[in-house]
Amino acid sequence: QVQLVESGGGLVQPGGSLRLSCVASGFSLDYYVIGWFRQAPGKEREGVSCISSSEGSTRYADSVKGRFTISRDNAKNTVYLQMNSLKPEDTAIYYCAIASRLLGLRLRTADFSSWGQGTQVTVSS
Repeated sequence: QVQLVESGGGLVQPGGSLRLSCVASGFSLDYYVIGWFRQAPGKEREGVSCISSSEGSTRYADSVKGRFTISRDNAKNTVYLQMNSLKPEDTAIYYCAIASRLLGLRLRTADFSSWGQGTQVTVSS
């Protein structure tokens, strides 16, 4: 059974940090692009970052560049999203998903599938 499970969310003060994890089961992440997305209440799901299947190329949304870092550990079948300097506008449910490596590094929601259940990130004082 193909499954992605996110974890690591929580409540953090502005300026704080969190590290999200996305663990895959039932298949290997080695051959996929992995993406992180987020959805705030009343807003559409938006791409945050993605990482390639091979050389580890990455892409980030402008809103998180310089603050978030995506990485992968293929041995653990896990992808991480390190989030620093968090802002209230980063508050959302964060999801991970996979896309075919043939599509390249794009943060298009329609390219991704096998979505996890999400993990809530709340940035508030």
